[in-house]
Amino acid sequence: MSKYLVIAHYTAEGMKGILKEGGTARAAAVERLFASLGGKLESFYFDLGNCNSYITMHLPDNVSLTTAALVVAASGTVTTTYVTLTTADEVDQAITKSPTYRPAGQ
Repeated sequence: MSKYLVIAHYTAEGMKGILKEGGTARAAAVERLFASLGGKLESFYFDLGNCNSYITMHLPDNVSLTTAALVVAASGTVTTTYVTLTTADEVDQAITKSPTYRPAGQ
């Protein structure tokens, strides 16, 4: 499974929903979303600064992430940034590969 970070910014409508239902209800809804895609919520934190929440989760693949991103975006209540998180072991695996590459203009 791949691990991702979601940085969420709620719209005014989204914030009204959080004020009405609470933070634990929002985290539970997000947890259900990921579970329905074969994934797992790892953490859900609210932030009172620049962003509204930071979420880490595991999903089977990028297709599952894309499905979640499309459904969330269509709600109109939040905008999100998705970050693929790579472990140190995965970096070690990556550096053992020998790809062929030519830089642009060379």
